[in-house]
Amino acid sequence: MASSYDYDDASLDSRYPRPPSAGQGSAGTDQGYDPNFVPDSVKTFVVHLYRHIREKNVYEIHQMYDGSFQRLSDRMFRECPWPSVEAIAPYVDNDHVFCLLYREMWFRHLYARLSPTGRQRVESWDNYCSLFSVVLHGVVNMQLPNQWLWDMVDEFVYQFQSYCQYRAKLKNKTEEELQLLRQYDQAWNVYGVLNYLQALVEKSAITDVLEREKEGLEQFTATDGYDYEGGTSNVLKMLGYYSMIGLLRVHCLLGDYHTGLKCLAPIDISQQGVYNVVIGSHISTIYHYGFANLMLRRYVEAIREFNKILLYILKYKQYHQKSPQYDQILKKNEQMYALLAICLSLCPQNNLVEENVNSQLRDKYNEKMTKMLRYDDEAYAVYDELFTYACPKFITPSAPVLEEPLTNYNQDAYRLQLKLFLYEVKQQQLLSGVRSFLKLYSTISIGKLAAYMEVDESTLRTILMTYKHKMHAIDGDGKIIPNADVDFYISEDIVHVVESKPTKRYGDYFLRQILKFEEMIGELDRIKLD
Repeated sequence: MASSYDYDDASLDSRYPRPPSAGQGSAGTDQGYDPNFVPDSVKTFVVHLYRHIREKNVYEIHQMYDGSFQRLSDRMFRECPWPSVEAIAPYVDNDHVFCLLYREMWFRHLYARLSPTGRQRVESWDNYCSLFSVVLHGVVNMQLPNQWLWDMVDEFVYQFQSYCQYRAKLKNKTEEELQLLRQYDQAWNVYGVLNYLQALVEKSAITDVLEREKEGLEQFTATDGYDYEGGTSNVLKMLGYYSMIGLLRVHCLLGDYHTGLKCLAPIDISQQGVYNVVIGSHISTIYHYGFANLMLRRYVEAIREFNKILLYILKYKQYHQKSPQYDQILKKNEQMYALLAICLSLCPQNNLVEENVNSQLRDKYNEKMTKMLRYDDEAYAVYDELFTYACPKFITPSAPVLEEPLTNYNQDAYRLQLKLFLYEVKQQQLLSGVRSFLKLYSTISIGKLAAYMEVDESTLRTILMTYKHKMHAIDGDGKIIPNADVDFYISEDIVHVVESKPTKRYGDYFLRQILKFEEMIGELDRIKLD
């Protein structure tokens, strides 16, 4: 279907805007680029970053990582990679762990600004293996900012996703690239990726930490995962924490939503947590959590969490305008509005959506949501369009057959998930009529309702049973939870309608009015000053 929301796997990374000429050709082959030349500003950067890491000065590390690195990249390395690790190693005492960290940043910059070659993708995998092995099996005595540790896990999963897409597009591969795929067939292997993430979760004992925190025996959330007193390294613990979110994302990419939510279960997302501290972590968690619940027909839970995160972004996005992740924040924001529109069309629960979020949603998707409620072919096309725009970039984890004729497999997983989703939508087309009639009556006989719907009584009973099934879901604890705003039961061939009454949230109303009055008082004060 042609639309403005075409599924695009060629530009998976929108986290950083690319310059017009970036991505042309292979990275590192730009004319004039010398990997062994280290400008003075880069020498100063690595020397100071190395010193701050040795001194466990988290604040200065964060300033250099989140500020200086981005500014140097914008000024000096917009269209070429940073100097090679071999070139900067002498300035940092050839420190093995620092060199692994530098290469992790080096490859992340390469992916964001340029187009990595097949060999560079494999080298990045090797670097992650070495880095995570040191964390898992060595003695790591350093404190790193949560932002950096989140970015490590996030980039690890992103590069796995990117490699699966790269490997599945065989049509225009050169013989050299095909030979590389054969030679390094274990690079970015799905079991390797899952094993590293799971190993970080287990070795960090983060699930035990979170359990002890619930019992009041440990402080984790209050300190954002840092050890301010003992100076113990936060690296393994936080990598384990973020790996639970990474596992949710990987399983969503594979279409295994039950397992993904199970991996995230130790984190109580109904409460404030460390995942809130880094906005990229917060958005990724809720986006994948909400999408998994949508695919499992737990629409109420998806609506509730999308509403909370969209309200948060609405209030605080202006504070992240200078962040390199700002474009990604806006993109995920738009995708979650599309997913919220889908949820509310399949399961009308507008009472769960905050007024400001609902206003934004209606501005963006009011016309499309009106079409989706009709459940005709045009509605079907809108569901297709919004799902394609808002879904994750699904992957096929198994390696393709590297034999002639070479074809592209990169959209197979997406087409399968789209097919399953639209099949679910199709099944609910029958239910739209039932719901509209149930909204009109408190009681109605089976015969009368069958006549209105122009079906026989046997078919109507089947439709009513389908409605019961589709409007209920099973939560993570195996309990049956209702999704419908209109429920019913049948007694002696009479349908009795039970309409759920929305809980009046007086607190939200008062908070909104307080905020409005504060704004008015502020404006009046400014007028007085003028």
